[in-house]
Amino acid sequence: IKNFRKKYPSFPLIAGNVGTKEGAEALIKLGVDAIKVGIGPGSICTTRIISGAGVPQLTAIMWARDAAKKEGIPIIADGGIKFSGDITKAIAAGAHSVMIGSLFAGTEESPGEIILYKGRTFKSYRGMGSLGAMEKGGRDRYFQEEEATTKLVPEGVEGRIPYKGPLANVVYQLVGGLKSGMGLAGCKSIEELRTKAKFIRITLAGLKESHVHDVAITKEAPNYQVEWIEKDS
Repeated sequence: IKNFRKKYPSFPLIAGNVGTKEGAEALIKLGVDAIKVGIGPGSICTTRIISGAGVPQLTAIMWARDAAKKEGIPIIADGGIKFSGDITKAIAAGAHSVMIGSLFAGTEESPGEIILYKGRTFKSYRGMGSLGAMEKGGRDRYFQEEEATTKLVPEGVEGRIPYKGPLANVVYQLVGGLKSGMGLAGCKSIEELRTKAKFIRITLAGLKESHVHDVAITKEAPNYQVEWIEKDS
């Protein structure tokens, strides 16, 4: 970052990822223009399990916010978005924007190949830390550019995501969920949501109550898909 800043002093620079207040402060001192937050929250990421390092995403956002708000440095929440409500919560925790992977991976425009499996259509999805991506050139991101392919240590997996159709439809649902969350929180703008929303701690029973319960879903909603476990025969 120091070398980049010397060579391009006015060029916008985003750096990350961090998961602590100290990490955010270190990047701010180096003169970055925005900070990416998230160590291992992604759906296909195994960093926390493989490395033993990481911070729950909402906590990481709050810590980074505490470091960045005095300097006015924007926070980008990278990963952990499963539903539109997670966008609302990430912004309420202090993020200025979010990065999304898995929610878009099943769209028509995503680069993954189409997979037909047990009568359903999926798209392949992999992160930069997966073995396949590292073999194709992503290993330098994990400081393993000099390692032989047989000695790579991946921090992600490859998988499949249910096909969701055009990207525009998915974005429409995400924006609609965010608008609903802002309205229920009494916030007229993103900035109000970032500064005025309040959190409470809920129990596991409260979380279960928040999801669909006591019914069998017969028709899936476009903005709500629960995780389902396959058991291959």
